[in-house]
Amino acid sequence: MKEIAKKIRQELNMLIKSGTELIRLIGKDRAQFRSEYHEWYTRSLAVVRHLLPDRLADFERLYHIDNCKDIDSTYTIEDYLQGVIIEGYARSYVDKICYSRFANQVSILKSAVSRLDDILVNIQGILQADLFDSEIDAAIDLMRNGHLRAAGVVVGVVLERHLSEVCQNHGVTIDKKNPTISDFNNLLKKSDIFDVPLWRWIQRLGDLRNLCSHSKDRDPTSDEVQELIDGVNKAIKTIA
Repeated sequence: MKEIAKKIRQELNMLIKSGTELIRLIGKDRAQFRSEYHEWYTRSLAVVRHLLPDRLADFERLYHIDNCKDIDSTYTIEDYLQGVIIEGYARSYVDKICYSRFANQVSILKSAVSRLDDILVNIQGILQADLFDSEIDAAIDLMRNGHLRAAGVVVGVVLERHLSEVCQNHGVTIDKKNPTISDFNNLLKKSDIFDVPLWRWIQRLGDLRNLCSHSKDRDPTSDEVQELIDGVNKAIKTIA
Protein backbone atom coordinates (compact mmCIF):
# COMPACT_ATOMS: atom_id res chain seq x y z
CA MET A 1 0.00 0.00 0.00
CA LYS A 2 2.86 2.38 0.81
CA GLU A 3 4.37 1.79 -2.62
CA ILE A 4 1.04 2.47 -4.32
CA ALA A 5 0.59 5.65 -2.30
CA LYS A 6 4.08 6.77 -3.26
CA LYS A 7 3.40 6.22 -6.97
CA ILE A 8 0.08 8.02 -6.84
CA ARG A 9 1.61 10.94 -4.95
CA GLN A 10 4.41 11.15 -7.52
CA GLU A 11 1.90 11.10 -10.37
CA LEU A 12 -0.16 13.83 -8.73
CA ASN A 13 2.85 16.05 -8.09
CA MET A 14 4.09 15.53 -11.64
CA LEU A 15 0.70 16.48 -13.11
CA ILE A 16 0.48 19.56 -10.89
CA LYS A 17 3.99 20.63 -11.86
CA SER A 18 3.42 20.07 -15.58
CA GLY A 19 0.05 21.83 -15.36
CA THR A 20 1.69 24.83 -13.70
CA GLU A 21 4.22 24.97 -16.51
CA LEU A 22 1.66 24.38 -19.24
CA ILE A 23 -0.65 27.17 -18.08
CA ARG A 24 2.10 29.70 -18.84
CA LEU A 25 1.69 28.94 -22.55
CA ILE A 26 -1.84 30.34 -22.63
CA GLY A 27 -1.82 33.58 -24.57
CA LYS A 28 1.80 33.02 -25.60
CA ASP A 29 1.95 29.81 -27.61
CA ARG A 30 -1.51 28.50 -28.39
CA ALA A 31 -0.23 25.75 -30.72
CA GLN A 32 2.13 24.33 -28.11
CA PHE A 33 -0.57 24.49 -25.45
CA ARG A 34 -2.97 22.64 -27.74
CA SER A 35 -0.43 19.90 -28.50
CA GLU A 36 0.41 19.24 -24.84
CA TYR A 37 -2.93 19.80 -23.11
CA HIS A 38 -4.69 16.66 -24.38
CA GLU A 39 -2.11 14.36 -22.81
CA TRP A 40 -2.19 16.30 -19.53
CA TYR A 41 -5.99 16.27 -19.41
CA THR A 42 -6.26 12.56 -20.16
CA ARG A 43 -3.80 11.57 -17.45
CA SER A 44 -5.32 14.00 -14.96
CA LEU A 45 -8.84 12.80 -15.74
CA ALA A 46 -7.84 9.23 -14.87
CA VAL A 47 -6.43 10.38 -11.54
CA VAL A 48 -9.49 12.49 -10.68
CA ARG A 49 -11.81 9.64 -11.66
CA HIS A 50 -10.11 7.34 -9.15
CA LEU A 51 -9.20 9.72 -6.35
CA LEU A 52 -11.85 12.45 -6.48
CA PRO A 53 -14.98 11.01 -8.10
CA ASP A 54 -17.02 13.74 -6.40
CA ARG A 55 -15.06 16.36 -8.39
CA LEU A 56 -15.03 14.48 -11.70
CA ALA A 57 -18.01 16.31 -13.20
CA ASP A 58 -16.51 19.67 -12.22
CA PHE A 59 -13.18 18.72 -13.77
CA GLU A 60 -14.83 17.61 -17.01
CA ARG A 61 -17.07 20.69 -17.26
CA LEU A 62 -14.03 22.96 -17.21
CA TYR A 63 -12.95 21.21 -20.41
CA HIS A 64 -16.26 20.56 -22.14
CA ILE A 65 -19.96 21.38 -21.72
CA ASP A 66 -22.67 19.89 -23.93
CA ASN A 67 -25.31 22.09 -25.53
CA CYS A 68 -23.80 25.46 -24.61
CA LYS A 69 -26.13 28.41 -25.24
CA ASP A 70 -24.46 31.31 -23.48
CA ILE A 71 -20.90 31.05 -24.77
CA ASP A 72 -19.68 33.90 -22.61
CA SER A 73 -20.46 32.10 -19.35
CA THR A 74 -19.85 28.55 -20.56
CA TYR A 75 -16.68 29.04 -22.61
CA THR A 76 -14.48 25.99 -21.99
CA ILE A 77 -10.93 24.86 -22.58
CA GLU A 78 -12.18 22.79 -25.51
CA ASP A 79 -13.52 25.99 -27.11
CA TYR A 80 -10.11 27.58 -26.64
CA LEU A 81 -8.33 24.61 -28.21
CA GLN A 82 -10.64 24.83 -31.21
CA GLY A 83 -9.93 28.54 -31.65
CA VAL A 84 -13.42 29.73 -30.73
CA ILE A 85 -13.56 33.45 -29.93
CA ILE A 86 -16.32 35.53 -28.33
CA GLU A 87 -17.71 38.14 -30.66
CA GLY A 88 -16.99 41.68 -29.56
CA TYR A 89 -14.04 40.77 -27.36
CA ALA A 90 -10.30 40.68 -27.99
CA ARG A 91 -8.54 37.31 -28.15
CA SER A 92 -6.88 38.11 -24.84
CA TYR A 93 -10.32 37.83 -23.22
CA VAL A 94 -10.63 34.12 -24.06
CA ASP A 95 -7.00 33.67 -23.00
CA LYS A 96 -8.03 34.85 -19.53
CA ILE A 97 -11.05 32.55 -19.46
CA CYS A 98 -8.99 29.54 -20.48
CA TYR A 99 -6.35 30.45 -17.90
CA SER A 100 -9.02 30.53 -15.20
CA ARG A 101 -10.57 27.21 -16.28
CA PHE A 102 -7.20 25.47 -16.41
CA ALA A 103 -6.12 26.94 -13.07
CA ASN A 104 -9.28 25.46 -11.54
CA GLN A 105 -8.41 22.04 -12.94
CA VAL A 106 -4.94 22.24 -11.41
CA SER A 107 -6.52 23.31 -8.10
CA ILE A 108 -8.71 20.21 -8.15
CA LEU A 109 -5.58 18.07 -8.46
CA LYS A 110 -3.96 19.99 -5.61
CA SER A 111 -6.96 19.24 -3.41
CA ALA A 112 -6.29 15.53 -3.97
CA VAL A 113 -2.78 15.91 -2.55
CA SER A 114 -4.05 17.34 0.72
CA ARG A 115 -6.65 14.56 1.01
CA LEU A 116 -4.57 11.72 -0.38
CA ASP A 117 -3.95 9.80 2.84
CA ASP A 118 -7.65 9.81 3.70
CA ILE A 119 -8.59 8.92 0.13
CA LEU A 120 -6.25 5.94 0.02
CA VAL A 121 -7.82 4.46 3.14
CA ASN A 122 -11.01 4.08 1.12
CA ILE A 123 -9.44 2.81 -2.10
CA GLN A 124 -6.80 0.33 -1.01
CA GLY A 125 -7.69 -1.85 -3.98
CA ILE A 126 -6.54 0.68 -6.54
CA LEU A 127 -3.88 -0.74 -8.87
CA GLN A 128 -1.58 0.72 -11.47
CA ALA A 129 -3.45 -1.30 -14.09
CA ASP A 130 -6.61 0.66 -13.31
CA LEU A 131 -4.90 3.91 -14.25
CA PHE A 132 -3.50 2.30 -17.39
CA ASP A 133 -6.93 1.00 -18.42
CA SER A 134 -8.48 4.43 -17.88
CA GLU A 135 -5.83 6.06 -20.04
CA ILE A 136 -6.32 3.49 -22.79
CA ASP A 137 -10.07 4.12 -22.67
CA ALA A 138 -9.37 7.84 -22.94
CA ALA A 139 -7.07 7.23 -25.92
CA ILE A 140 -9.81 5.23 -27.63
CA ASP A 141 -12.22 8.10 -27.04
CA LEU A 142 -9.74 10.60 -28.48
CA MET A 143 -9.28 8.42 -31.56
CA ARG A 144 -13.03 8.12 -32.08
CA ASN A 145 -13.27 11.90 -32.00
CA GLY A 146 -10.57 12.29 -34.62
CA HIS A 147 -7.68 13.25 -32.32
CA LEU A 148 -5.31 10.61 -33.68
CA ARG A 149 -2.04 12.18 -32.60
CA ALA A 150 -3.29 12.88 -29.08
CA ALA A 151 -4.57 9.30 -28.77
CA GLY A 152 -1.20 7.93 -29.83
CA VAL A 153 0.72 10.16 -27.44
CA VAL A 154 -1.47 9.21 -24.49
CA VAL A 155 -1.24 5.47 -25.06
CA GLY A 156 2.49 5.82 -25.73
CA VAL A 157 2.93 7.22 -22.23
CA VAL A 158 1.18 4.13 -20.87
CA LEU A 159 3.65 1.86 -22.67
CA GLU A 160 6.62 3.95 -21.56
CA ARG A 161 5.63 3.76 -17.91
CA HIS A 162 4.89 0.05 -18.11
CA LEU A 163 8.31 -0.69 -19.61
CA SER A 164 9.85 1.34 -16.78
CA GLU A 165 8.00 -0.91 -14.32
CA VAL A 166 9.24 -4.02 -16.15
CA CYS A 167 12.82 -2.78 -15.87
CA GLN A 168 12.38 -2.20 -12.14
CA ASN A 169 10.81 -5.63 -11.68
CA HIS A 170 13.84 -7.30 -13.27
CA GLY A 171 16.46 -5.11 -11.65
CA VAL A 172 17.50 -3.50 -14.93
CA THR A 173 19.46 -0.31 -14.26
CA ILE A 174 18.34 2.79 -16.13
CA ASP A 175 21.07 5.41 -16.35
CA LYS A 176 19.43 7.82 -18.78
CA LYS A 177 17.56 10.72 -17.16
CA ASN A 178 14.55 10.67 -19.49
CA PRO A 179 14.48 7.23 -21.11
CA THR A 180 12.21 6.54 -24.07
CA ILE A 181 10.34 3.44 -25.19
CA SER A 182 13.33 2.58 -27.36
CA ASP A 183 15.74 2.96 -24.43
CA PHE A 184 13.68 0.65 -22.20
CA ASN A 185 13.23 -1.83 -25.03
CA ASN A 186 16.96 -2.00 -25.80
CA LEU A 187 17.87 -2.40 -22.14
CA LEU A 188 15.42 -5.27 -21.71
CA LYS A 189 16.76 -7.00 -24.82
CA LYS A 190 20.36 -6.48 -23.70
CA SER A 191 19.47 -8.01 -20.32
CA ASP A 192 17.88 -11.04 -22.05
CA ILE A 193 14.45 -10.17 -20.68
CA PHE A 194 13.09 -9.62 -24.19
CA ASP A 195 13.77 -11.97 -27.07
CA VAL A 196 14.17 -10.62 -30.60
CA PRO A 197 10.52 -11.03 -31.71
CA LEU A 198 9.27 -9.22 -28.60
CA TRP A 199 11.91 -6.53 -28.99
CA ARG A 200 10.88 -5.95 -32.62
CA TRP A 201 7.22 -5.74 -31.66
CA ILE A 202 7.87 -3.14 -28.96
CA GLN A 203 10.09 -1.28 -31.42
CA ARG A 204 7.16 -1.18 -33.84
CA LEU A 205 4.88 0.25 -31.14
CA GLY A 206 7.54 2.83 -30.29
CA ASP A 207 7.78 3.86 -33.94
CA LEU A 208 4.02 4.34 -34.08
CA ARG A 209 4.11 6.44 -30.91
CA ASN A 210 6.86 8.62 -32.41
CA LEU A 211 4.81 9.08 -35.56
CA CYS A 212 1.99 10.43 -33.41
CA SER A 213 4.14 12.73 -31.30
CA HIS A 214 6.31 14.27 -34.04
CA SER A 215 4.16 16.67 -36.05
CA LYS A 216 6.88 17.20 -38.66
CA ASP A 217 6.30 13.67 -39.94
CA ARG A 218 3.25 12.53 -41.87
CA ASP A 219 -0.04 12.15 -40.03
CA PRO A 220 -0.75 8.74 -38.51
CA THR A 221 -3.65 6.77 -39.94
CA SER A 222 -6.54 5.52 -37.85
CA ASP A 223 -5.38 1.94 -38.49
CA GLU A 224 -1.92 2.76 -37.14
CA VAL A 225 -3.31 4.39 -34.01
CA GLN A 226 -5.64 1.43 -33.49
CA GLU A 227 -2.67 -0.92 -33.84
CA LEU A 228 -0.79 1.11 -31.24
CA ILE A 229 -3.69 1.10 -28.78
CA ASP A 230 -4.31 -2.63 -29.20
CA GLY A 231 -0.61 -3.37 -28.89
CA VAL A 232 -0.15 -1.36 -25.71
CA ASN A 233 -3.28 -2.89 -24.20
CA LYS A 234 -1.82 -6.34 -24.88
CA ALA A 235 1.66 -5.40 -23.66
CA ILE A 236 0.57 -4.15 -20.24
CA LYS A 237 -1.37 -7.36 -19.67
CA THR A 238 1.21 -9.87 -20.93
CA ILE A 239 4.64 -8.38 -20.18
CA ALA A 240 5.67 -8.38 -16.53
